[in-house]
Amino acid sequence: MAPVPLVILDEIDSTNAEARRLAEAGEAGPRWIVARRQTAGRGRRGRKWDTDQGNLAATLLITTPKSAAEAAQATFIAALAVADLLDVFVSPALVSIKWPNDVLLDGVKVSGILVESGRHANGDLWLAVGIGVNLAHAPEGTERGATSVAERLRADLAYVPPIEAAAEILAETFAVWWGRWQTMGFEPVLDAWTSRLTGLNGPCVARLDNETIEGLAEGVEPDGALRLRLPDGSVRLISAGDVFFGKAA
Repeated sequence: MAPVPLVILDEIDSTNAEARRLAEAGEAGPRWIVARRQTAGRGRRGRKWDTDQGNLAATLLITTPKSAAEAAQATFIAALAVADLLDVFVSPALVSIKWPNDVLLDGVKVSGILVESGRHANGDLWLAVGIGVNLAHAPEGTERGATSVAERLRADLAYVPPIEAAAEILAETFAVWWGRWQTMGFEPVLDAWTSRLTGLNGPCVARLDNETIEGLAEGVEPDGALRLRLPDGSVRLISAGDVFFGKAA
């Protein structure tokens, strides 16, 4: 991927919402939209995503001729890009991914990813790859806790990166993984993502839209879906939902 323009805004309702507006107005991207503050940021399932001053809120608007099923793999690319960003500022041993795209620091959530899409006027699919990273602050009162880069900063660094620097690194790391996906397919992305996964091969609870199921996680399918062995011995493939592993389950 060639260098992508970075648009940095002081304040906006939501970087994903702005990407949607641009796409629906005919913008094809690629373009990164970065906000120093979001007033109406959203996470999965419509949850509010607070962006305090000093935290990163960024969305990549990009179009692709790939099918919706293939384009959904962008969420794995985003998780790897965030993990690579974190590696620059904390000990890489602390960085892991919880299925499907929560990036963790020392086992605690530090990032949220939300990929939205629609049909572009040119016939391609537009993607809004929304990424929030707790650089300076961690929100309070979250169900499973949260942390920030500032709380786990490497000892040889004096301060967390400013938003502009973090956004530039994220754009670079995302471009690397997007390029590999475009040229080599999903397998190298899935391999790298799997190598950072935590919590597989143990107790698991999956909260889906209409039900909550429990079982044993047994790895992932070639498309990244979670294999969940139910108490009756059957296997359920989970493509989307909130999952909790191990003691958290």
